[in-house]
Amino acid sequence: MKMITFLNKIITVVLPYVPKFIVKIFANKYIAGTSTKDAINTIKKINSFNLKATADILGEHTTDISESEEITSDYINLINEIYNNKLDCNISLKLSHIGYEINLNTMNKNIKKIHDAAINTNNFIRLDMEDNKTTDNNIATYLNEKERSNHIGIVFQAYLKRTYNDIKKLENNSNIRICKGIYIESEQIAYKNADEINKNFLEILKLALSKNIFVGIATHDEMLIDKCIDLIQKMNISSDNFEFQALYGVPINNIIKKIKKHDYNLRIYVPYGKDWYKYSIRRLKENPNVAKYILSNIFKKSIYN
Repeated sequence: MKMITFLNKIITVVLPYVPKFIVKIFANKYIAGTSTKDAINTIKKINSFNLKATADILGEHTTDISESEEITSDYINLINEIYNNKLDCNISLKLSHIGYEINLNTMNKNIKKIHDAAINTNNFIRLDMEDNKTTDNNIATYLNEKERSNHIGIVFQAYLKRTYNDIKKLENNSNIRICKGIYIESEQIAYKNADEINKNFLEILKLALSKNIFVGIATHDEMLIDKCIDLIQKMNISSDNFEFQALYGVPINNIIKKIKKHDYNLRIYVPYGKDWYKYSIRRLKENPNVAKYILSNIFKKSIYN
C-alpha cells in the first residue's frame, strides 16, 4: 500500500512535465477526437455494433461567461447533429462547464437552452456529478429542470455515503446513472473500501429499481455486473427500466457478452473536445489510480477502436 501511494505521488509530480504528444498517445484510446464531426463519426461506429451512446464535450470549471455561452452553443449544435444523423445518442454534461462557477443565473440560463434543444429533438441530457461540493447544486438543478420535462437525468456516485438518502428522496419517474465515483473524497463522506463501495452500489441500485426509477448502471467491474444482473433478475425488472453503461475505449468484449446474453442495452460514454489535454492531466492528477488503469489496458482492444 505504501509503495502504491509513493507511485501515485510520483505520477502527480511528473505529469505536468510529460510532453503533450506522449499524453495524447494514451488519451487517444479513450477520447473520440477534438471536434463534433469526430464525435459523430465515432458514435456512428458505436451504433453500428447495436450499442447506444452518450456524448460529453470535455471541459469543466469554466470561469468566463462568453466561454460558457460558446460551450452551450456547442452542446446545442451537437444535439442537432445527433438528430440530423438519426443517431442513438444522448448527452452528458458538467454544470461547472456551463457556468456554475461563474454564477447560478448563467448556469441556469445555459442549462435551460440545452434542455430546450433536447426537448425539441426528443433527446435527453444527463447532469454529470463532480466533486462533493457540487452535489447539492446538481440535485437542485436536476429537480428544477425536471419540472419542465423528463428529458433530463442525473448521476449519483456509490462511494458517497449520502447517496442512498439522496435517491430515497427522488420521485418514482426519475432517471439516474449510478457509478462508483472517481473524485478523491474524505473518509467522513465517502467509502474507501472496494467491498463497501460495491455493497452500497447494489443497495442503491435495489432502492432505485424498487422505486421504478430508470437506472444507467455504469461500471466495468465484471463481478459487480454479475451481481447487478442477479439482482435485476430476482426483482424481475423489465429491461425498459435500466441499461448498462461503459466508457469509450475500455476493453469491454466480456461485458458485452454478459449484457447481450440477456438482451440488455449497453450505452457507451463518448468524451471529446479541444480540452482533452487539460481534462486528461487534471483527471490523472486528481486520481493517479486512473493512470494505472490506462497503462494496464493500453494494448487491449475494444471492439470499436
